[in-house]
Amino acid sequence: MASSVPLSDTETPLETAAAHLTTDIPRARGGDLAGQVRRQILGHLYTSVADVAVCEGEELIGLVTIESLIAADADQSMADIMDATPPIVAPGDDQEVAAWRMVRQNESSLAVVDEEGRFAGLIPPQRMLTVLLEEHDEDISRLGGVLHQTSQAREVSVEPVGRRFWHRLPWLLVGLAGALASAGIVASYEEALAETVMLGFFLPGVVYMADAVGTQTEALVIRGLSVGVSIREVLSREVLTGALIGAAVTVAFIPLCLLIWGEPQVALSVGLALFAACSTATAVAIALPYVFSRLGRDPAFGSGPLATVIQDLLSIVMYFVIATAIM
Repeated sequence: MASSVPLSDTETPLETAAAHLTTDIPRARGGDLAGQVRRQILGHLYTSVADVAVCEGEELIGLVTIESLIAADADQSMADIMDATPPIVAPGDDQEVAAWRMVRQNESSLAVVDEEGRFAGLIPPQRMLTVLLEEHDEDISRLGGVLHQTSQAREVSVEPVGRRFWHRLPWLLVGLAGALASAGIVASYEEALAETVMLGFFLPGVVYMADAVGTQTEALVIRGLSVGVSIREVLSREVLTGALIGAAVTVAFIPLCLLIWGEPQVALSVGLALFAACSTATAVAIALPYVFSRLGRDPAFGSGPLATVIQDLLSIVMYFVIATAIM
């Protein structure tokens, strides 16, 4: 049984599985007895003892958790108590994909195996916990419209006022441009609003519902992309979900509107606009992260602020088109 020093982070690309692995772990062969391995571990200080790597030469054949090793009979072989099919990742796999694979497989460590099938080392659980926290903070910051250039998301919470200002301002200016555009769209339907003032009452609600549905979809899509779930896998289900949400909101709204305001045409106009806005918002929320991903940018970068502007403009246009057609 042998061990070696941890890999230096400077030797491998950042934000990959290889940057987090260590070779300073207990190892054994398949024929080694549990009692023998326990004695060999005692007195050695390892970077991680969450799992014992069972190897034959340079090939990993299984992992044995420290709990299983302690509980095993002394004369049991490591091959008998090991997990022969542990989840593995390649050295170049994204660190967030590796972290989520470890969580989903309910493993305490994650094995890293190169393209030639050689065992490179294990990623300890504490490293992956750090990755999950950092990636979560980065996703939240980018969805909130903080610049991608912010290297550490946690720094955003404590950075000076000047940096806070410049990190947020660009996407807010995009939002301001969207607000001016939406004002122009509403102004172009001034006559329709003058004839039926009640139409203006429901415009904020239609816009809000589109934003809310879009935000939910963005969160699901971006999280999926970050852990290796493709757009194709979620596209049909999310589009159908958006349409069902729009239909449910419409069915709930129309009777209430008729009961409270007693305007059938307004109720129908707003109801159809809600259905169209919710359905479209889902499509926009899927399309933008996909485009950013295809361009090689972080899917969360600007998707939230930009999607909000696009959804707002589309919702306003659809609302007035439907309303003028019905009224």
